[in-house]
Amino acid sequence: MSTNNLIKDGRCVSVIILITLGLVLAFGAWISLPGSMQVQAAPAPIPAIQNTTPNDVCLGCHTQPGMTIKMSNGNVLPLTLDKQKYSESIHGENYILCTSCHTTISEFPHPEKTADSIRDFSLENYTTCKQCHQEQYLKTLDSVHQKALAGGNNNAAVCTDCHNPHYQTRLTDPQTGALTPEARVKIPETCARCHSTIYESYKTTVHGSALIGEGNPDVPTCIDCHGVHNISDPTTSEFRLKTPTEMCGRCHTDAKVMTKYGISTNVLNTYVGDFHGTTVIFDQQSPDQGTNKPVCYDCHGIHDIKRVDDPESGIAIKQNLLVKCQRCHGDGIPAGFTDAWLSHYTPSPQVYPLVYFVNFFYLVFIPIVLGGMVIFVVSDIARRIIDRKKKGAAH
Repeated sequence: MSTNNLIKDGRCVSVIILITLGLVLAFGAWISLPGSMQVQAAPAPIPAIQNTTPNDVCLGCHTQPGMTIKMSNGNVLPLTLDKQKYSESIHGENYILCTSCHTTISEFPHPEKTADSIRDFSLENYTTCKQCHQEQYLKTLDSVHQKALAGGNNNAAVCTDCHNPHYQTRLTDPQTGALTPEARVKIPETCARCHSTIYESYKTTVHGSALIGEGNPDVPTCIDCHGVHNISDPTTSEFRLKTPTEMCGRCHTDAKVMTKYGISTNVLNTYVGDFHGTTVIFDQQSPDQGTNKPVCYDCHGIHDIKRVDDPESGIAIKQNLLVKCQRCHGDGIPAGFTDAWLSHYTPSPQVYPLVYFVNFFYLVFIPIVLGGMVIFVVSDIARRIIDRKKKGAAH
């Protein structure tokens, strides 16, 4: 290699070294500038710190007997929990952390209570349920309870009034998702906390006595008629109009259930075929249009439904039925007025045989008469056409 080439290569290396040193010095000077002159990257977000205090820590204190706190209005809020009952609850079984619901409590001593009464404490805390049960919580927003609460009635039921968060056991079968028989029996007792008068009436009815007294899972409980979380206002015209099809008809058209008890499944068909049902079901122009025509509970009762053969109020007893009819038709209707009612049974040779055979007679008689008339008219027309052709041929 020549001397000139070596000199050139040396110069190139020197230039590269100088440029590198210059870049290093410039970078060092830049990072030493004040923060206001730098374009600083956003700091990395700090992970949220979740309170994962074990439940045993909380229960260590809250299982001690006699723990209470006095509220501003004089109410005494109990703070002692039954550890065994809690462990058997759905939250205890799934080891839901206490701090998942009591999110404001992360240390001891706990923050001061802001609620003035036990009721205020419940109203402050029940919305925490939506963290896990959002679907059910959203349904309650349209319920009659939530509307009453929004209207200023602080006694209207909220989640924790029906479901004790510390002791609530599983309500549904894990395999089928249906309510367990035990849960169904307890539903009226839950509603009775607020609706005790209705409960006292319900438990003696044909439905209530079978459910509460016998544990019969086939009979309706409160939520079957009123709904679960989206409980609607039963005093509205819309609720009234839906009664035959969406409430009573749902059970009483179920052949599998009705056959077990020898009850006719034609209740809805016979009601719709009657003047009353036709008017209620088909003559309504809007879902909230009122009607003065009777629906199921006008005749059978609401929470005081008895057996139809009950001597005191059963409407299979004609005198009792007459009293029901007089509510709308006045006291002047004759005693034989109810003889026209065939109950919810379709006439057959065994049930109302006279009506059945009269209907059968007309089913046969009317087609024969009309058919004979059609044959007579057609044959007469044919005969006239033939006669005219014959006369035309003769001319």
